[in-house]
Amino acid sequence: MEPTEIIRRLRQIMARTATTQHDWNRVSADDAIAALGIDSLAMLDFVYDIQQEFGIQFEPAELVSVTTVGQLATFIAARAPA
Repeated sequence: MEPTEIIRRLRQIMARTATTQHDWNRVSADDAIAALGIDSLAMLDFVYDIQQEFGIQFEPAELVSVTTVGQLATFIAARAPA
């Protein structure tokens, strides 16, 4: 799966999960996830939604070092079924 496709799908998930409003179409790989309104409470929903959307399983703790949308897309691409 291409990173651009993953980011497009992540934008949709973030729009449902985030606690703040953004122009989700302008979210890029360089944007920090924390700056997009995905706080610690929303993170659990966000992780669940990612798992459902991409058909992958992982522990939330695996995302500790993931800080940007691009890093998250890379994380998902490495785990997503081909």
